[in-house]
Amino acid sequence: MNVGLGRSTAATWVARHARSDAGFRGAYFSGSTVGLPDNAELPTSSDVDIVVVTAQDDPPAKPGKLRYGDTLLEISYLPWSQLVSTEDVLASYHLAGSFRTDTIIDDPTGHLRELQAQVSGSFAARPWVRRRCQDARHRIESRLAAIDPSAPFHEQVLSWLFPTGVTTHVLLVAALRNPTVRLRYLAAREVLADYGHPGLYPELLDLLGCRNLSARRIQHHLRELTKTFDATAEVARTPFFFSSDITPAARPIAIDGSQDLIDRGDHHEAVFWIIATFARCHTILAADAPELHRTFTPAFRAAVTDLGISFTGDILRRTEDVTRFLPRLWQTTEDILASNPSISE
Repeated sequence: MNVGLGRSTAATWVARHARSDAGFRGAYFSGSTVGLPDNAELPTSSDVDIVVVTAQDDPPAKPGKLRYGDTLLEISYLPWSQLVSTEDVLASYHLAGSFRTDTIIDDPTGHLRELQAQVSGSFAARPWVRRRCQDARHRIESRLAAIDPSAPFHEQVLSWLFPTGVTTHVLLVAALRNPTVRLRYLAAREVLADYGHPGLYPELLDLLGCRNLSARRIQHHLRELTKTFDATAEVARTPFFFSSDITPAARPIAIDGSQDLIDRGDHHEAVFWIIATFARCHTILAADAPELHRTFTPAFRAAVTDLGISFTGDILRRTEDVTRFLPRLWQTTEDILASNPSISE
């Protein structure tokens, strides 16, 4: 399937399932398909992200991933209030990229197209790019500071893993690249190579803890994750914001997408999403199937132990490692900002 067909299917879903809602204020594309031409191939390990804008300040839980026709969609809701200010959108690294090009699916008020025109005109201006890099850096610092040492171990792992992974986003934002979720390390490696800083990439892998892991060992952890994933998808009942990522419909992304990376030699780049999915599975199992949680915990523990994390103290030490790395990360970010020919004054 190509991207254009996926977008057409997404627009049909919006027309049939979102537009009739009383709070509907529009919809637009987000995620990995932004900026891709219609004739680009849509891999089976990718979905089409749709953001539905709603008048509700406290929107319902996102539907998440769902199969519609032959297309896997990822549906999320965003309060209208977050899109009122052009300046706020320009300064937000997770919002601005969706308005760099025309991603609008439906715009009954006309505001989204006006916003898109304003954001696209200033998107590459140096002050706004730097603001978005600072936004990503702040997310690292604030989320690492919020780690709860008393939380269940799998939740501590998630609380450490995601802000650690945002180190890649700081670089991607400076390079005006899409701050992708699952493929963030692969994209960051390419940026660092393009801008003459390949030596920083092993340090990013060190922060994650996977630099010295072999493809064989990572393959083993993916096999164990597959068992955990399939068992979790069968018993999941409690809603979490990531629940739709642990379903049969999402398996091509969580499992097959990781296998694709390993098969092509990018095994280190598969680790982030393997661990994220492992920990999310255990969050669900702890709530809905405690016996399965205990059964599959050794495999999860083995995977994070290979990253150098066995106890809460390890997570706290690794948090400090990331914090100490931030000045070096920022210097590289400034170098990319200075040499990026697409950034305007």
